[in-house]
Amino acid sequence: MGAWLHLPGVVGLSLALLAACAGRPTGVLEPVAAVPSAAQVEMLVTTTRGRAETPGEMFSGERAPSPTFADITVSIPPGTVRKAGEVAWPRKLPPNAATDFATVKAEEIERIAAEKWLSSHVRKSPDGSVLVFIHGFNNHFEDAVFRFAQIMHDSGAHSVPVLATWPSRGSLLAYGYDRESTNYTRNAVERLFQYLAHDSEVKEVSILAHSMGNWLALESLRQMAIRNDGLPAKFKNVMLAAPDVDVDVFRSQIADMGKRRPRFTLFVSRDDRALAVSRRVWGNVSRLGAIDPEQSPYKEELAANNISVIDLTKIKEGDSLHHTKFAESPEIVQLIGNRLSDGQTLTDSRLGLGDHIVAATAGAAQTVGTAAGLVVSAPAAIVDQNTRQNYAHHIEALVGPADGSKHGR
Repeated sequence: MGAWLHLPGVVGLSLALLAACAGRPTGVLEPVAAVPSAAQVEMLVTTTRGRAETPGEMFSGERAPSPTFADITVSIPPGTVRKAGEVAWPRKLPPNAATDFATVKAEEIERIAAEKWLSSHVRKSPDGSVLVFIHGFNNHFEDAVFRFAQIMHDSGAHSVPVLATWPSRGSLLAYGYDRESTNYTRNAVERLFQYLAHDSEVKEVSILAHSMGNWLALESLRQMAIRNDGLPAKFKNVMLAAPDVDVDVFRSQIADMGKRRPRFTLFVSRDDRALAVSRRVWGNVSRLGAIDPEQSPYKEELAANNISVIDLTKIKEGDSLHHTKFAESPEIVQLIGNRLSDGQTLTDSRLGLGDHIVAATAGAAQTVGTAAGLVVSAPAAIVDQNTRQNYAHHIEALVGPADGSKHGR
């Protein structure tokens, strides 16, 4: 029998998770009727995901040969039934728009229709600004849609929301596939950035990325800068939340962008255990989201490149991996929204150590596609519903069902 089963406590935890955790329903994007008490967030979606067979899922974790677009409106229940910073997932289908996140519109559209959608919404916005959101590892399509809708609603931002979502299989053991999917999506995201740069109606662009999504954001910006000999002045803020990016590679990416680039805000936490695992996976090179910004050479390099850092290490919130501190802080979402709506940069001295930023996605350990990956994922499986569902599935595949039948060797 493999070494996996000799690791203390793992099998017991795994079987307990299988027995105790009820999954949430899938196919939650099937539109329902709107209710007067719920707010609505309209977003434009561009994705390199393939189409899903189930209509309520819309897009899968597989890769499409070319980008697809969608017009989605998410209904968000009132604050009397939901805390700010939380996504109220439906417990059953169809969703109840009075108490759950739900979609009241979910339509795939052609590129020309997507351009018209963007133009119409930018003209109606007070400042002509756009916020592009790029999610992280282990996200199904509906995860990205609902989380972005929550960020937009709770922040009160006036920016036009554009979700750039890439083919993540939403599985703990698909880390390698997910990483390659970000590479696969670089050209599509760069084309989105180029379009926003050349659209005269768009006055300002901000980007929010989380975890593995930071790699996609940075690579797309790098490509654009090389192609255009710099980045456009309308690209104002790039917010890098818990970036799962090699620090040496980041140094090279920033250099390739040149001096004409947006203001970068880096959110780090030195006790982020998920990024610690990722560091071991990637050859023991520090991950950008877990550096100590007061240590050399980081302090000097960050200052030289005008990169502001918000250090969340001393904040003891979120899950046991310290990778989801961001999601527990609705105040920073509102702060970001106010700053973006007022046309200010996020990176000034009024954001200090105690500030938080909302994470785009629920946290999960950065793992490799092996049984050992489940060991480092176990703490996340305890606290995160999405992780529990995927974790249970992979445990059953590796150690057998939880009904007492014989395990495979």
